[in-house]
Amino acid sequence: MTELGGFQDRVARVDLSAESISYEPIDDEDAKKYIGARGLGVKYVFEQGPDVDPLEPENLLAFMNGPLSGTQVTMSGRIAVCTKSPLTGTVTDSHHGGWSGARLKWAGFDGLLFEGEADEPVYAYIEDGEVELRDASHLWGEGVHETRDRLEEEVDGSYGKNLSLMAIGPGGENEVRYACIINEDDRASGRGGTGCVMGSKNLKAVVVKSNTKMPQPADSETFREGHQQAMQAIQESDVTAPNEGGLSQFGTNVLMNIGEEMSGLPTRNGKYTSTRDAREDGFADEEFDAEKVSGENVRENILVDEPTCHSCPVACKKEVEVQAMHKGEEMNVRMESYEYESAYALGPNSGNTERDDVAIMIDRCNDMGVDTIETGNMMAMAMEMTEEGKLDDIGGLDWGDTETMIDMIERIAHRENDLADLLAEGPRRVSEARDAHDNSLAVKGQTIAAYDPRCMKGMGIGYATSNRGACHLRGYTPAAEILGIPEKVDPYEWEGKGELTAAFQDLHAISDSFDICKFNAFAEGIEEYVLQYNGMTGLDVTEEELLKAGERVYNLERYYNNLAGFDGTDDSLPARFLEDGIRGQGASEGEYCELEEMKEEYYDHRGWVDGVVPDEKLEELEIEIGPGTGVSGDGGGAAAASDD
Repeated sequence: MTELGGFQDRVARVDLSAESISYEPIDDEDAKKYIGARGLGVKYVFEQGPDVDPLEPENLLAFMNGPLSGTQVTMSGRIAVCTKSPLTGTVTDSHHGGWSGARLKWAGFDGLLFEGEADEPVYAYIEDGEVELRDASHLWGEGVHETRDRLEEEVDGSYGKNLSLMAIGPGGENEVRYACIINEDDRASGRGGTGCVMGSKNLKAVVVKSNTKMPQPADSETFREGHQQAMQAIQESDVTAPNEGGLSQFGTNVLMNIGEEMSGLPTRNGKYTSTRDAREDGFADEEFDAEKVSGENVRENILVDEPTCHSCPVACKKEVEVQAMHKGEEMNVRMESYEYESAYALGPNSGNTERDDVAIMIDRCNDMGVDTIETGNMMAMAMEMTEEGKLDDIGGLDWGDTETMIDMIERIAHRENDLADLLAEGPRRVSEARDAHDNSLAVKGQTIAAYDPRCMKGMGIGYATSNRGACHLRGYTPAAEILGIPEKVDPYEWEGKGELTAAFQDLHAISDSFDICKFNAFAEGIEEYVLQYNGMTGLDVTEEELLKAGERVYNLERYYNNLAGFDGTDDSLPARFLEDGIRGQGASEGEYCELEEMKEEYYDHRGWVDGVVPDEKLEELEIEIGPGTGVSGDGGGAAAASDD
C-alpha cells in the first residue's frame, strides 16, 4: 500500500470471465518509480506478459489516473487507458480529457483493471469505492451518443454534475482495430485500438458516479508555491493565456494555417506538404484550401461554445454547430470538438477541405467510436490505392468524395462490406493484403499525425521511435520547431533532434503519468512539475529524479516492445518521406527526413543497441520486471521475440 498524497490507494481488478471483482492497494515502491496513470498502467500490462494476443481474454485493459488527476493542479482532468494494441502489437496508452479521470479519483479509485471476457455485454458501474457489473445487452449495437443518453437516465445521474461515462460504439463491438473509447464530452482515448480491446471483452461502458472530492496536498505550502508558479506561467504564455493565447482562442486547430504556411501539412496521403503545393501541382482548384478548415475559420463561422475540462483555464475545446446536406437530407450537427489532427486526416490528407462536412465526419467517428486520425488516414490510403487500381475488385474511394466518406465511417464501424472490412483492419494489414506498403503512412502499424517529417525533422525521429506507433504526443517537438518552446530550433535541421526528441518523450511520460494535459508544457517546465508533485504526494524528489522516472517509463515501454519482437528495424518511416521518396514542396522545397542519421544520434543518447534496451540500462533505471532483453551495451545478445 502507499500513503503518498494524491492516491486513493485502491485499484479494482475485474475478471469479466468469472464476473468477479477484487480490490487491491497501490504498491508504494511502484508508485514512486512509475508515478501513476501511464507509468503504472504500462507496468500492470507488462505483468500480463508481452506475448499475449491483444484480442484474447488474457490481455489487460487498464483505466488509470495519476497522483495529480482530479486535483487543483491545472489541466488535471485526464485518464490513461493502457493495453496491448490490436493495431500495432505494441504496448499502448491512450488518454482523454474531460472529467472521467477526475471523477474516477473522486469515486475512490486510482485504477480499474479489466481482464477476461464477459459472456454477454456488460457495463461497469462505479460509485463510492465499489464496482458493479450490469447488463448492457440493451445497449449493444448503439452508438456512443445513444448509449450516453440512455445510461444517464438509467443510473439517475447528470453529466457535468456527478456523472461520467467512457463507452465504445459499433466500432469497438465489431473489433475495428483502431476503435476508440469516447466519454460523455466526445473526448477520445483515440489511438491504438483501446476500444477494440474493450469490445473484445464485451465491455460496453464504464460509468462513474461521484460528487467533487478533490484530494488535498500532503505538503500544502510546497503545493501552493508550485500551483501559483504554474498559473502565472499559463497566464503569461502566448499559447495558453486564457482567452488570449492561440490555443485558448482557436483550440488545437490554431496549427492548421501555420502548418500550411510552413509546408508541413501532409496532404493527399502525404504526397504534398500543403494544400497550396497540391494546387500548384494541378491536383485541385482554388477551393481546395486548408484555411477553410482552420481554427480561425471555425471560430468565425461555426463556433457555438467553449467548454473546458476539469481544472482548466485554457478552454481549448471548440464546440461547433453545422447544417449541411447529405444525400438530399439536411443534417444538423452540434459537436465538440473540431481538432487539428481530426481536421487534417478527414480533410486535406483525404483531398477535402469542406469545413462543415469535416465536422459531420468527426461527429460520426465519435458516435461510431473510431479514431478520427486513423479513419481519415485509412480513407486517404484507400483513395490513393483506388487511383492505382489496387481496389478495383471491391470498389474504392475517390479523393475528396465527402458524401461517400461520411457513409464509409459507419460502414467501417460495422464492417459492412468488403472495402469497409478491409479498411477496418488498419494500414499494416491492408498493406500486406493488397501489396500496398508504398501507400501506407504508418509506423509500426499506426498512421502519422498532422506534422510532415520533411518539414519538422524532430517529428520524423519522433514518429519512428514512438513506443505506440507513429504519434505526435510521445514527444511533441513541434513545441520547439514551431512555437519556440522552450526555445526555437530550426525545423529543417536534423542535427540535435535525436536528443531533443528523447527529452520531450521523457517529459511527456512524466505528465502522462501524473496524469495532466500536455498543453501545460507550453507554459510549465520541470520546476513547476516537481513542486506540484512533491506538494501533492509529500515526496521530496529532485528535478533529476523526476526526469529519471520519465526515462524509466519510456524504457519500460520500449523493453515491453523488445520482448514482443520489436527492434530498431521497426523504427522506420514511410518511404515517401525519405531521401528516395517524394521531396517536400513550397517552403519545404527539396526536403526529406534524414532518419538514419537521427536514429544513430537518438540511440546513442538513449544508450540503446539498435533499438533494444540493454540489460545494463534496465539495471541503471531499476526496472526489475521480466527476463531482460539479453542485450548488452557492447552489442551482444538479441531481443527475445514473440508473436504480436
